[in-house]
Amino acid sequence: MKTTACNDRPDLEHLADVRNVILVGHTGAGKTTLAESLLAAADEGEAAQGRPAPPRHTDHDDAEHRQRTINLTVLSTTHRGMRINLLDTPGLADFIGDLRAGLRGGDAALFVVSALDGVDGFTRLLWDECAAAGTPRAIVLTKLEHPRADFAATVATCQKLFGPGVLPLYLPVRLPAADGPAPGHGGYQLIDLLSAGSAIPGAVSAAGNGTTRPTVAAARNALIEGIIAESEDESLLEQYLAGEPLAPELLLRDLETAVARGRFHPVLPVLGPAGAVGGSGDMLGAAELLDLFTRAFPSPAEHRLPVSTRPDGSSGPSLSADPDGPLAAEVIRTTTDPYVGRISLVRVFSGTLRTDTTVHVCGHGRAERGHPDHDDDGRIAGISRPAGRSGQRPAQVVRAGDLCVVAKLATAETGDTLSSPDDPILLQAWSIPRPQLPVAIRARTKSSEDKLSTALARLAAEDPSLTVEYGTESGQLVLWCMGEAHSDVVIERLRTRYGVDVDRVAPRVPLRETLRGPARGTGRHVKQSGGHGQYAICHVEVEPLPAGSGREFVDEVVGGAVPRQFIPSVEKGVLRQLDLGVAAGYPLVDIRVRLVDGKAHSVDSSDIAFQAAGALAVKNAARAAGIVLLEPVLAVCVLTPDEHVGPVTSDLAARRSRVVGIEPVGGGQSNGQAVHGSTTGRTLVRAEVPEKEMLRYAVDIRSLTQGTGTFTRDNLRYEPVPDHLAADHLGDRPGETG
Repeated sequence: MKTTACNDRPDLEHLADVRNVILVGHTGAGKTTLAESLLAAADEGEAAQGRPAPPRHTDHDDAEHRQRTINLTVLSTTHRGMRINLLDTPGLADFIGDLRAGLRGGDAALFVVSALDGVDGFTRLLWDECAAAGTPRAIVLTKLEHPRADFAATVATCQKLFGPGVLPLYLPVRLPAADGPAPGHGGYQLIDLLSAGSAIPGAVSAAGNGTTRPTVAAARNALIEGIIAESEDESLLEQYLAGEPLAPELLLRDLETAVARGRFHPVLPVLGPAGAVGGSGDMLGAAELLDLFTRAFPSPAEHRLPVSTRPDGSSGPSLSADPDGPLAAEVIRTTTDPYVGRISLVRVFSGTLRTDTTVHVCGHGRAERGHPDHDDDGRIAGISRPAGRSGQRPAQVVRAGDLCVVAKLATAETGDTLSSPDDPILLQAWSIPRPQLPVAIRARTKSSEDKLSTALARLAAEDPSLTVEYGTESGQLVLWCMGEAHSDVVIERLRTRYGVDVDRVAPRVPLRETLRGPARGTGRHVKQSGGHGQYAICHVEVEPLPAGSGREFVDEVVGGAVPRQFIPSVEKGVLRQLDLGVAAGYPLVDIRVRLVDGKAHSVDSSDIAFQAAGALAVKNAARAAGIVLLEPVLAVCVLTPDEHVGPVTSDLAARRSRVVGIEPVGGGQSNGQAVHGSTTGRTLVRAEVPEKEMLRYAVDIRSLTQGTGTFTRDNLRYEPVPDHLAADHLGDRPGETG
């Protein structure tokens, strides 16, 4: 988490004076540039009102820019007496966990779409994420100053993909010199469709799209109809149908209602200085966008609060955005500062967070991700609000609906709930995507190995979309990441933040061995080297069992051929050899071993001797029976837009899979994947795929579906490896492949 320039107003205390806006869009669409222009426009507006504005920090070095593109970033300013918190989310699919954190902390989303590049697949996926969360949305079109940009065509594309509720609120037009072109923006001006009425310029002509009075009037009518459709005032429709003029004040009053309902999505254009495509200078439309935040975006009072429970699972209090209610806040982002320690970005949903008080830190429900349930008390040593590069501005209290930064909450992790120690509660956990890309790593030096566990524990506490797995079978340390960019960031943070250098290694898939058929084997361990020797002979019979049966050891010795005290020794040796495998070094499963005979010596037989004999006997028997390699098979569910079903199924077929079902998906949830609110038809493809073929699927599925496909995977069973692939593991040693 990084914080940037703000104009702090300690007198803002009411819910109606706060706007929490999420900036959403693909990398390269111009989110960061837009955010900086919004801060600059807000500073100018404050200065015009006679309020001091902080220095403008619109330049940034490469390191800061990189952090802004991969982290959830908070920027804060004020406009028209309201605090505006901008949550700038990463634009890469690998960091969709930060987007969901932003959805938890924000009240409305602003989609940043490049009019030059159009709407890509990832933007469509993000739109569906916001629709699934019920987040109100608006759209801003950037890079319109480019000669190839087309405002009307981009709006039409957005309407096709996101629905008919996408309607322009302003139109960019280029006026002839006689009408007074806007200096610095290539002669462009913005026409406010709500307030234009009959005051539309008489000779409008937009560059490349021929905007005229009729087209402006048509756009205005469509906008008014869209607002009226969501209005609660039925008299507006009657006035409109009767041809009566509608006052802009009436339309503005209902604009927020239309946006808040999530079916109306206003579009605003922004243009940078002429000749500076995507530049960070003064931006035409920034002030209008700030006005949209204050006039049309919902306040925190309209945010649907998460359900609360008690840490023991019982029902919690019904929460509302009331500063005087029970304290309920959530950590939506965690990071570590080398000088300050752990820093938590907190959204206060209910109550008031005060400095120098004790809070209950509660985290439950993420044990399977490596985050055990925990309940601790921590002291709020200091609260601050997002500020400029110099740090944060201290605050004594933060009320419901606002965001703040809390330092030194030692046990707090992303997703934890902060509440009163006298009345602890737990907020319903927000959905965190399951990482699907395994990246095996190995410490490069002994010094790095000593620090690796601690460093990974801290990174996992910051990033709930990262899972750290210590493979007992493979002996590997595996990082489960969202994609290649995510894994690069994790490894880079290990190096730069914690001084831990690691190398990537190929992940190992846990194979198994089993028998082709029954067989008999003898283990003879006889050694004499002076003094007591070692003597043990075991005869065993082995046979395969049905899949999933496990392993059995049966004692069928008669007549005391193997003394009773050595039977456990034989079993111990047999099971240890089964763990080690007999052909390729993988555990031997689904096998029954019967000890049928043997020999012992009254002096030289021992526990160690019979362990060795039992292991050798089962090894020889298994080799005689022939070995079949087994590989894990996964149940895979791929959710993809309809147009990509063909490439997805063809790719799965090339991965030795069996497609077991293809079904259209409607609203709601399917196999844990959010699909309601989707802007396009989607299909769920179910398949059974060998795990070895899925190691890079998290990367490949994005290429196949242009960033719009998602998938889940679950362990299913083990199946035989095809002979031509098994030979690579078993080699050509006689007797090992049957």
